[in-house]
Amino acid sequence: MRRIGVLAGFPENDPEIKARLGGFRQELERLGWSEGRNVRIDVHLAPVSSIEQAQVPAKALVALQPEVILAPGTVIAAAVHRESGGIPIVFLNVSDPIGSGFVASLARPGGNLTGLLLYEETITGKWLAMLKEIEPRLARAALVANPKTSPYNYFLRAAEAAAPSLAIDPVPNPIETAADIERSIESFASVPSGGLVVLPDFTTTAHRDLIIALAARHRLPSVYYARFFVAAGGLMSYGVDFVDSFRQAASYVDRILRGEKPADLPVQAPIKYETVLNLNTAKALGLDVPPSLLVRADEVIE
Repeated sequence: MRRIGVLAGFPENDPEIKARLGGFRQELERLGWSEGRNVRIDVHLAPVSSIEQAQVPAKALVALQPEVILAPGTVIAAAVHRESGGIPIVFLNVSDPIGSGFVASLARPGGNLTGLLLYEETITGKWLAMLKEIEPRLARAALVANPKTSPYNYFLRAAEAAAPSLAIDPVPNPIETAADIERSIESFASVPSGGLVVLPDFTTTAHRDLIIALAARHRLPSVYYARFFVAAGGLMSYGVDFVDSFRQAASYVDRILRGEKPADLPVQAPIKYETVLNLNTAKALGLDVPPSLLVRADEVIE
């Protein structure tokens, strides 16, 4: 019986993590690992707002001595890394693994961590361009995320580089709590011609319903990093298929269980991206979705 540990920063009943772990388990099964027969998977779910907070469940998971740990998200990967004592770690949903100190290089990680890159920083320019495309009068874009649970400056630098060519002023909008989100978005919305870029982050994910509601209340066109925001009523998203990423991660867990070393496994880029539009939300905001955006959409919610 082999042993895999999983730590994820989601509450127990969150449908997103259930779907992602379902994809992970299905791929492991396809690769020959049957839970209860030849592998045990210890899953710890714990909403976190900092690396320090994540260290408590990370320590508990490491104490079980799994042979490999799946660590989705920068904060979770950092906490598990601190506690791991050399246990192999497969991270995913990490945008800046070199800057975060997880790997020496993408091609040769060099330590006990490897995994999947989430987004290269240039995707921030894509999000800004989508906002400008759906609302040509847009002049300001707030970047919403928690700097304690995301590589915030990684995305902010990219936004500042891409914004001048789009005639958009990027506005830092760091948040930590629900109260922060409400206060900061209301303040930002007091000046016209604004929109939101909601960055990948445990905090924005946990408070997605609040962010979507505030965007609707203040009539702010918004672009999100994942489909589930749009399914819940957000305007549009461009990002990876997270269930597919968990399937990809399962292949690295498999290779490590069969004897390969994380140091020799290059960090992978995502394979599948998707653009999703919510036409009901666009109509409520009084926006005409340009045909160019509709043609590129992988999914249109009506």
